[in-house]
Amino acid sequence: MNEFIITFRETLEAALIIGIIYTVISRQGLKKEVNQLWYGVFASVIASVVVAVFLNSIKESIGNESIEKLVEATLMYITAGLLWYVIFWLAKHISNKEALQDQTKVAIETAGWGVFFLVFFAILREGFETAIFLMGSFSVLGTFSYLGFFLGMILAIAIGYLVVVQGRRVNLNKFFQVTTLLLAVFASGMVAYGTHEAEEFLVKGNHLEWVGLDDKTLEDGTILLAKNQINRVWNVHKPSKILEENQNKMFYSYNLHGKEKYSHLMHDKGRVGVFLKGFMGYNSNPNWPEFILWIISLIFGIGLWRKFYFSDN
Repeated sequence: MNEFIITFRETLEAALIIGIIYTVISRQGLKKEVNQLWYGVFASVIASVVVAVFLNSIKESIGNESIEKLVEATLMYITAGLLWYVIFWLAKHISNKEALQDQTKVAIETAGWGVFFLVFFAILREGFETAIFLMGSFSVLGTFSYLGFFLGMILAIAIGYLVVVQGRRVNLNKFFQVTTLLLAVFASGMVAYGTHEAEEFLVKGNHLEWVGLDDKTLEDGTILLAKNQINRVWNVHKPSKILEENQNKMFYSYNLHGKEKYSHLMHDKGRVGVFLKGFMGYNSNPNWPEFILWIISLIFGIGLWRKFYFSDN
């Protein structure tokens, strides 16, 4: 689902950009510039793949698990910020037909490879965003849907072709309105997961004293570990080795992710919970900062979405 939404949104932007530029230069019979456009498309796609591989290699080269969690948290916050920025600012201007037509005319008048560089950097921006967003989604879910990825890409290219080249009337505003809302929810999930990974950094790096938590010895001599003192909003659907009589087996999966335990569907690693976790940041045992930041970011994202699409100004 995440892969489909992200790829569809970003590819549709790219398809509209390419289509508008192609329409301007093809109507003038500028074969050289048409070739530059396609060279720019292919070069930007290759560059986007290189950027994605480079970013992923940096992430995987980190050996320290604690630092890896810190990097994950930072990536989640950056992803959420980029989502908000792209959805509510850049997307508004990049998809503006008149502005793109003016930029194309300037590129045509510029000696050399003006059209090539216009297309290359416009599409590379989309590719970079796609790589960042998909990395964030993969970090949360631990899986990648190639079906959703390619379906989103194919559908977006088809719509872009129908709108720009064939001149069909498609209500693009509705497409962007729905996907923007979904991405606003997705961004709040990135904030929540980033906060969860920040907790993992503190726990795995033995830094909980930074937030005032230390191991305590109780009156009966029991040692209360610092990580067990973290306050949770709720802590439900814990995996267990055996099921109680009142627990229906149809709601559980056994040996999920290689763990010889029963996992409830709504656990954040269960069949349903893992989808909710990837899409909206659901967690079976969130800490209070994670929950509060999720609420604030969700309200903020939906508020921006309403202002962008329903403001009278």
